[in-house]
Amino acid sequence: MAKIKMTAIVADIRNKLNGTVFSKNRGGAYMRTKVTPSNPQTSFQSLVRSRLAAFAAGFRALTAAQISAWNSSTSNFTGTDVFGDVKVPSGINLYIKLNTNLDRIAVAAIASPPLPVAVASVDTASAVVDFSSQSVTVTFTPSPVPADTSFVIRATKQVSPGRKFVKNLLTDIAVVAAAGTSPTVITTAYIAKYGAVVLGQRIGFQIVPINAVTGQAGPGIVFDTIVVA
Repeated sequence: MAKIKMTAIVADIRNKLNGTVFSKNRGGAYMRTKVTPSNPQTSFQSLVRSRLAAFAAGFRALTAAQISAWNSSTSNFTGTDVFGDVKVPSGINLYIKLNTNLDRIAVAAIASPPLPVAVASVDTASAVVDFSSQSVTVTFTPSPVPADTSFVIRATKQVSPGRKFVKNLLTDIAVVAAAGTSPTVITTAYIAKYGAVVLGQRIGFQIVPINAVTGQAGPGIVFDTIVVA
């Protein structure tokens, strides 16, 4: 369903309407034909779906007082939509979002809503992927990882070096917990997910900071590298 922001006529329009998709980029607003995506049913996709189902069920299993507390806490966790307008989540969406993030870093779910805190940021990040040694090493600052924080390292499959946009291919690969230091080697986890690295291919990365107490995630930092000899 398309979202339309009205002025005297139309200020902005997003999402889908029948067979057309509306969006915008640096060049301005555009529309394209809707294409039905494939459903690869990957292990990562299955994990995401199982998390959503589990935490939706977990919310329904809370006491009436706990559900009321989540519903009352949503104004503390506002965000912005595609138009930049402030949006307030529902209680169940907030519960699922925060607990999904905690599950990503292997922290137990919380039954009561937390107070929001400032999430530590990732200042710099880079990676070296070596074909000869078949190694994948990620470097970041700050190091060590701040207290009450975990850095989730995400990566893409290998793509053509000419491909620039890879953010939609990112999946969680490894977690560096509080006090963990840089650089960190994620070779085993990467190859287990995507196979041996190939000379000259591009790999995208992202490091996302997650607060281990509240489940809040920071914006993270996206970067990429070419597999070297």
